[in-house]
Amino acid sequence: MAKTIKLEPISQETVVQTNANILSALLDNELDILHDCNGRGMCSTCHVYIKSGMESLSPMNRREQRTLEVITTTNTNSRLACQARVMGEGVVVELPTGTYVTAITDTESLIGTRAEQNILHPITSKVLVEAGKLITRSMISQLNDTRSQVSDYLARTTDT
Repeated sequence: MAKTIKLEPISQETVVQTNANILSALLDNELDILHDCNGRGMCSTCHVYIKSGMESLSPMNRREQRTLEVITTTNTNSRLACQARVMGEGVVVELPTGTYVTAITDTESLIGTRAEQNILHPITSKVLVEAGKLITRSMISQLNDTRSQVSDYLARTTDT
């Protein structure tokens, strides 16, 4: 049986099958949300906020709890879209603002420009570059190092 969830701040409603995760609904709607760990609950790139309907989602598992503990932008209504399965009606999902460094394909082209939105770390969601800040060559070097470290980390981890 299908359930309807609402996506904010884009004011869009979408239908998801009961027991499907929120990530599948976001991807089905062609929203630009990452899932760097391929839905294993090990990164923060699908981190969302549940504005209402938390009781209509599956309980949080241990892996999701551990991942959320390291994300710097979490609060009591945080969930990982890949782990939160929709069980009932009334779910309203708020998509966080910013872009993850792993989503940037050509970091070199950013040198000398101002960040259009916050650039975030894909594991911790920490803001690496604030929106409006001038992006320097040293920042690009740090962003590229972060991308490399994240890739190495995700390659070493296995789904347990």
